[in-house]
Amino acid sequence: MGLSRRQFTKEFKLAAVRRLEQGVSIAEVARGLEVNPNVLHRWRREIREAPGNVFPGNGTPRWSEGRLAELERKIGQQALEIDFLKGCLQRIEEQRMLQALIGNPPSTGRSKKK
Repeated sequence: MGLSRRQFTKEFKLAAVRRLEQGVSIAEVARGLEVNPNVLHRWRREIREAPGNVFPGNGTPRWSEGRLAELERKIGQQALEIDFLKGCLQRIEEQRMLQALIGNPPSTGRSKKK
C-alpha cells in the first residue's frame, strides 16, 4: 500500500523558511520538521521568486471543468460502444456455435456460382 502525500499549510512552509533565514541549517530544519531538504530548497526558492504570490493554495487545476466534462462524455460514449460491440460479438459466436451443432457449414459471405 502506497503512502499518502503530505500536504503542508502556507503557514507551515513560511515558518520553515523563516527558520532557514534565521541561520538554522537546512539539515537541522529538515530533521526537525521531518521534511526532505530538497522540499525546503524549493520552498525557499518559491518565496524568493514570487514573494507576493507564494503558496497560493492547492495549485492550478490540471484540467478545466469543461475539458473534464468533455472527457467524461467521451468515456461514457466509448463504454456504450464497447458494450454494443461485445453484444454483437456474443451473438455472432452464439450463431456459429448453433450452426456447428446443427451441422451447417459457416457462411463465407460469398454466393455460389452455378
